[in-house]
Amino acid sequence: MLVGLLRYAHVIECCGPSLLNTLGLAAGWICAAGLTMVGNFQVDYAKVLHYIGAGVAFPTSMLFVFLQSLLTYRMAKTRGHYWTAHLRSILSALAFITLVFSGVFFVQESFVLQHVAALCEWIFIINILVFYGTFTFEFGAISTDTFLVLLKASRAPKSYKSDSSTASMPHGHRHSEGLAMV
Repeated sequence: MLVGLLRYAHVIECCGPSLLNTLGLAAGWICAAGLTMVGNFQVDYAKVLHYIGAGVAFPTSMLFVFLQSLLTYRMAKTRGHYWTAHLRSILSALAFITLVFSGVFFVQESFVLQHVAALCEWIFIINILVFYGTFTFEFGAISTDTFLVLLKASRAPKSYKSDSSTASMPHGHRHSEGLAMV
């Protein structure tokens, strides 16, 4: 949840609020709720709840990485940003492939194929964690200004159009009242 919130704040700071960014935040938080179910209800003791959590977590994590890849392309300004966007797109494609294989093998009756499905799930999860690791490039620039932008966005009227003062100043030095608030 924290990674999703930090990414949401970073995108708002760089580009202003957008529907795509809000959808990414929602997908990340729904994924976190599904992962909580997967972790708290083990398949040996609460199979139905475990599978419901997995059914929530896997597709929403796929949606999260897809939306974050799109946002990375939208925000890209330098060659390094484009390389990061390409890397995230490749990781998203690999995650999609392993998720599909996991589902295909999971529904089979074969004991061996169900184990292959479990391996695909683990590869998917490792792939998603590597994707999260790519946020270190952007998270290195996060400061208190990023959180002030997030606070300002939470207090602003719910509109997906940024005002001119937000768009012209990229790093949150907008109002001295924001610092007093913290």
